[in-house]
Amino acid sequence: MTTSTRGASKVPAVLVLEDGRTFRGRAYGAVGVTFGEAVFSTGMTGYQETLTDPSYHRQVVVMTAPHVGNTGVNDEDPESKRIWVAGYVVRDPARVPSNWRSRRSLDEELAQQGVVGISGVDTRALTRHLRERGAMRVGIFSGNALPDEGVMLAEVRQAPEMKGASLYEEVATPQAYVVPAIGEKKFTVAAVDLGIKGMTPHRMAERGIEVHVLPATATAEDIYAVGPDGVFFSNGPGDPEKADHPVSVMREVLSRKTPLFGICFGNQILGRALGFGTYKLKYGHRGINQPVQDRTTGKVEVTAHNHGFAVDAPLDRVSDTPYGRAEVSHVCLNDQVVEGLQLLDQPAFSVQYHPEAAAGPHDAAYLFDRFVSLMEGQRA
Repeated sequence: MTTSTRGASKVPAVLVLEDGRTFRGRAYGAVGVTFGEAVFSTGMTGYQETLTDPSYHRQVVVMTAPHVGNTGVNDEDPESKRIWVAGYVVRDPARVPSNWRSRRSLDEELAQQGVVGISGVDTRALTRHLRERGAMRVGIFSGNALPDEGVMLAEVRQAPEMKGASLYEEVATPQAYVVPAIGEKKFTVAAVDLGIKGMTPHRMAERGIEVHVLPATATAEDIYAVGPDGVFFSNGPGDPEKADHPVSVMREVLSRKTPLFGICFGNQILGRALGFGTYKLKYGHRGINQPVQDRTTGKVEVTAHNHGFAVDAPLDRVSDTPYGRAEVSHVCLNDQVVEGLQLLDQPAFSVQYHPEAAAGPHDAAYLFDRFVSLMEGQRA
């Protein structure tokens, strides 16, 4: 990716999909060239959390909401220390941000961090195209000397695909760190960082959990060296079929019957650890308005999603695994995709969506309480 951080509002830009469809607009953020997988997000708010979610590594995010950037950018809401999206596509960017917490405009933040974007694009048409054809490789090219469309298309088709990509180590922390419990410490959790969002250990800390966030390369010995009452596997980017190390580590945790909780990529890791397959969705689930049913209670939750892969597990029966019986605990009501797994004979469960994101805003908060209950039960 090549970038310049000059003012970009009148600079021409072109978005080129790998199937040859082209959209023209204006540069937004940094000027330059970027490549990734084109995906769309249906959230009308929360763009700052989306941009800083490590699970979006190497993805070019198309915002379906027409007006983006209204509330600017603040210093409190990022989910990590940087923007992770490979590129950003919006229709009508805000000319002036308006929010009491805003410190700078979204355009300025994208430019400062070298994120190439494009505005003035018919994102409704682009989203409909991706829904029909599926997520695909894309390039954004901006500047006053744009290459020929044939040259741009050739470059897009040379970019790596998301299927088969191993990315989680690229976004994980290189060093372990601790998020202390808020108030009285009740439990210790070892959290394997595969692309963890900052709000996740915070949600656990609110419940009296001291969270030891460990690198993606952590071994079972590293996990148990912190004396955990429970183990957590985070969200993250890339193809779960390429995550053999986390799967192996999770199997060791399951063998010891330590309470276990996984979110998003962690759900896919649990699926693989139990012997299920995974597959790439046509265009994935991304946004903050996805309906998911908790099959253990029948309750429907409004949830936040960001995943392009899913677990291939049967919805209609309990499955036998090397670690006891397992069942699908949650399902997406839009397309019946597996959104959660749980073991029936030991304390382990996971969800595909993001309970820390508070989309409901409190619909999924009970999942952290469920994790606490598992650790209480094990201690008792």
